[in-house]
Amino acid sequence: MEQPEFPPLPALTRAEGEFVDRYLAVLDQVGRINPAHGGDTYSALRAAQALASGAAALRDALALMHERGESRLHAATLARALRVLDGERRAGRVAMPPPADRPPVN
Repeated sequence: MEQPEFPPLPALTRAEGEFVDRYLAVLDQVGRINPAHGGDTYSALRAAQALASGAAALRDALALMHERGESRLHAATLARALRVLDGERRAGRVAMPPPADRPPVN
């Protein structure tokens, strides 16, 4: 069976790559905490604890970009990288689910 072919990541600086990775890690933790998705308090607590260190790592990635003179966030390039790394699905965990009496909008 052939491996699925994924689109290539856009060219990113090392600091941009770190920023994207840290952003997605924080997004994953916020998605795990989202009370609208249910779950148990222990998992949410663990995600909240990881969120604190993830936020610090995200801050450090942005500080590194700033120190290296990377003063702009290139939205189109970073958005492409986020899409390749399944950012849309991961961001969906943060959103409110549709009401139970209304089907999801696709």
